[in-house]
Parts: sequence; C-alpha cells; structure tokens
Amino acid sequence: MNIVLLGSGGREHAIAWKLSQSPKLNKLFIAPGNAGTSGIGENIPISPNDFPSIRQFVLDHEISMVIVGPEDPLVNGIHDFFLEDDQLKKVPVIGPVRLAAMLEGSKEFAKQFMIRHTIPTAAFKTFTKENLQEGIAFINGSKPPYVLKADGLAAGKGVVICPTAEEAHRELYSMLMESKFGEASARVVIEEFLKGIELSVFVLSDGETYKILPEAKDYKKIGEGDTGPNTGGMGSVSPVSFANKQFMDKVEKRIIIPTMEGLKKENMDYRGFIFFGLISVGGDPFVIEYNCRMGDPEAESVIPRIQNDLLDLFLAVASRQLKNEVILTDPRFTGTVMLVSKGYPDPYEKGKVIIMKEEIRGSLLFHAGTKTDPSTGTVVTNGGRVIAVTSFGKTMKEALETSYTNAEKIEFEGKQYRKDIGFDL
Repeated sequence: MNIVLLGSGGREHAIAWKLSQSPKLNKLFIAPGNAGTSGIGENIPISPNDFPSIRQFVLDHEISMVIVGPEDPLVNGIHDFFLEDDQLKKVPVIGPVRLAAMLEGSKEFAKQFMIRHTIPTAAFKTFTKENLQEGIAFINGSKPPYVLKADGLAAGKGVVICPTAEEAHRELYSMLMESKFGEASARVVIEEFLKGIELSVFVLSDGETYKILPEAKDYKKIGEGDTGPNTGGMGSVSPVSFANKQFMDKVEKRIIIPTMEGLKKENMDYRGFIFFGLISVGGDPFVIEYNCRMGDPEAESVIPRIQNDLLDLFLAVASRQLKNEVILTDPRFTGTVMLVSKGYPDPYEKGKVIIMKEEIRGSLLFHAGTKTDPSTGTVVTNGGRVIAVTSFGKTMKEALETSYTNAEKIEFEGKQYRKDIGFDL
C-alpha cells in the first residue's frame, strides 16, 4: 500500500515509525514531515491544508489511504473533501468528517454535545466581545480560580486559569477585544474549575465500534511543578497509575459509550482517533476537552506501547471491521521528555544546529520541530517543540531516567526541558 500521512510533528513521526513496521506498507509519504520522518518515508512539500495539492498527489501516486495527524485539516474538512470527489471518495481517510471534528474545533460545540448526551463536564457559559460586560459579571458571580478557554483551535495554548477575578477580567478582555489567540478567541468559554488530576484517554473508532488504547498523562505547562503558560505539551507517561480498572470502567460507561452513541445519533461519521482529555475529581471522571486526533506528546508514549500492526488497525477502521481487532499492549511503562526551543511557547528562534554528543541508547527519538538544512545537510531546529525522547522501563521512574539520560546527549542552542515529568504520579 502507498500511504500519505499528513503532519510534521512528534505525533506524526511516532505514527510513521509504527506504520513503517507493517509488511503491508509499500511506500510512505509524509506531508510535509520533518528531519526524523525523512529517514522512514519520503517527505513531500505539501501543507496538510492544501487540499487540491493533496488530491493531485493522491491521484498521481496511487495512494491507498490518507492518515490525518493534526487537527487543522480535519476541522477544515479534508475528509468531506475526499467524500465529495468522485475520484477520491474510495480512498479511505483516517480522521473524522468536519462536523465531528468540531468537537475539537469549538469548545462551545463540544460542551453542548456533552450536555445533550449527559456526559459529565464542568459548568460553563460562552461570551463574545458583544457581551463582554456579561462575561465580567459572570466572573464576579463565580468562585476562583477561573478557567477561560478560547473557543477555537489555539495549538493547545488557548486555556488560561486565573487565580483572581481581576486577572480573569484582564484575560477575558485580552482574548475577546485584543484577539490574544486570533480568531480562536473570538468566543470564550468560561467554565467551573475542577480540582483533580488529569489524564488522556484514547479510542480508535470506525464509526460503529471502538477500541480503547493505552492511556497517558501529559504535562502542558512550560515550568516545573506545572507552572507558567500552557504549551503544546512538555512530556508524557503511559500507563497512568490511578487509571485502574474501576476508574476506566467509569470512563467507558459514563463518557466513551455516551460519546459514541451521541455521534451515531447525530449522524457524525467518526473514523479515527478520539482523544478524551479527562480529570479525575474524587475518583470520578469529567471531560475537560475532546480532540479529534491522537494527542501530542501522548502519541510518543502511547504508540510505542501498541503491539498491533497499526496499518491493520487503520484498515479495520476504514472498512468498519474494528470489532474483529484486539488491542495488544506492551505492559512496560513509557516516559517521554520533550526538548524545546528557548522562549517557547512565546516567540523563539529557529535554525539552531542539533548535535548528538554521544550515541543514543535505549530511547526512541521522535522529531517534532526539525528540518534538514539543504545547504549543509545538518539537522536544525524548526519549531518550539524540537525532539521527544521516549524510553521503556519496568517502572515509570526507570523509563524517565533513561529518557533524561539521553536528553542530556542532545545539544542545540537554548535547549530546555522539564526535569519533573511524572512528578504528580
């Protein structure tokens, strides 16, 4: 099979690495890919949102399947684009149609979906610049801390938790009136703060049935002890210690099953990953957010633990035969540490040369923001998150120790990483 994988991050490198192990794979193309994926398949200089160019490439190269890594093309309707084209409609797309992808594309849409299907989530209200004063009054009538979320896509950075009403007033003004997160914050969801511990649960859906994948916990804040602004994720671990059978039974019964039934009732064709961003409050799970794709950096911890042929699973999704598959999971722990550019998640410089001081042993390196400099052939930084270092271990501590040992062997100017991944477990 010839396959196109859309995306350029650590998640896509992890997916490409796993797909490359399938005997069914003939040629893997990654659009646009990064320096890491170039060693697995062929990078092609096409944006994941350039649907006409993707169309032409699929037709020219006898592509059998398109796998969508990031959220943007899904929310922009790439699956619908294929279904509406007579020459493309028989090419399976792994990822939901646009309406279903709005579970990530709009916080308001997701919240209303959860209300309709009695899925546990925090109380909320939505505001725009036209009713800014109502938003301020809502904050004044609520208890701190205050959770403000940009309604649209903000690359994982659109959530702000404010400890005081004054700070929440300023943040709401900045998001609505000064477009802090661009179009994403034209609407802002203010929701009740839930005190607990977070985790990420993933399922693979074929629109009829689903399979639960290994869970993970990611670390979104830039600073140790979960301080500072949100990033796209600074590291992750899998499995999660408190996600025992009793807790996961609650997750399946109260959240996964009602979500799947809701999607079917509302005729949303969902073929792909569903990411449930959850929080455990006193042992009860609540949904913080949905994502319409695999998490990043969670993919770098979860995908190595999946022992199945990933291409077989995607073929089962495409043919709605997922019911016949059994997910096989490596019992070991994985720990992922993300190396990031100085300044991230604020502005940062690119083009810093990446050097391996010693041979990397016992870890997988998943490139995120990297590229090969065409003039020198050297690998340089090309993003805020640069490389994810993932290791296996009999315990979480052992896995992370190996990742940290190898993180020290990778050098680039301004390299930063959190040294406390897994601290709260």
